[in-house]
Amino acid sequence: MIKIGKISYWHVHAKDYTKQALDHPAAQIAAVWDEIPERGRREAEALGVPFYEKLEDMLENADINGVINDAPTDMHRDVLVAAAKAGKHIFTEKVVAPTVKECEEVLSAVRKSGVKLTVSLPRLNHGYTLAVQEILKQGILGDVTLVRTRLSHGGALPTESSPNGWLPAHFFSAAQCGGGAMIDLGCHPMYLARLFLGGLPDSVSASYGYVTGREVEDNAVSVLSYPNGAMAIVEAGFVNSQSPFVIEVHGTAGSLLYSTHDNKMLVRTSKSGVTGSSEWTEIEPIPQDRESAFDQWIGHIQENTAAQENIALALDLTRLMEASNISARDGRPVKLSELI
Repeated sequence: MIKIGKISYWHVHAKDYTKQALDHPAAQIAAVWDEIPERGRREAEALGVPFYEKLEDMLENADINGVINDAPTDMHRDVLVAAAKAGKHIFTEKVVAPTVKECEEVLSAVRKSGVKLTVSLPRLNHGYTLAVQEILKQGILGDVTLVRTRLSHGGALPTESSPNGWLPAHFFSAAQCGGGAMIDLGCHPMYLARLFLGGLPDSVSASYGYVTGREVEDNAVSVLSYPNGAMAIVEAGFVNSQSPFVIEVHGTAGSLLYSTHDNKMLVRTSKSGVTGSSEWTEIEPIPQDRESAFDQWIGHIQENTAAQENIALALDLTRLMEASNISARDGRPVKLSELI
């Protein structure tokens, strides 16, 4: 049994990861630490496990094998380095850290300790992502010239039950979050765009909007520019109550469209003799989701393997998020080579 120490209930997905651990036959939540003691004690009591006042005390417990991290983003570097140095395997909410420097420090500590790290990048494992990757592998679209990915919700919009929106107030703290809609929700379309284009761009240009006047952006677009002329448009927002999740991939020979408004994947190509030729054709069935990032983490611990692709994409995600934040702040394109 893999005994897990839960680091914080700050993030909105913290209870989701707790449930995944509780549901997994090889995992067990064994302790809780939280930077807000009252919250931590409440969650620990509900789970029937000890609450630790000090993180270092929980990490010194030899019975604990790993941690699930949902602490504020600005704390990620410190808690993850501490967990790695204590020899605890790590499953963490994205981003690993808000800056490349901090992310590299975490990854260095993980490498030195030999613990197993997996980052929650859930949409890498969804069936639609697997379908897009297969279509790109087949070359049906030709050379990819444009990717557009969008994920948005209305979490900052007032409702009768939540006058300030359903997102917790701390999700609008620039200090704790390292940003707003882009670094939180935009992570998912960002790593998908990076995945579909096969690598990092030369530069990033971002523009942030403040529809509800919060401390962080609630409406955001980043444009990734590649050396071969290809581009990606990554969109995210907290102020779009009915926006579907969208993937578009366009190439020299064809296009692919996917949207959760109808959960259909459509392809059209000028290449003869292939699916989607001449007319828009639905790709079906879309593959089943593969196992979750959490389940993969447990597998890496059990099998002594490493989440190499996951970690590489997580580092690239931090690069793209830091570049987006600098670009929006400074009003200029940011070359990836500028980052540490």
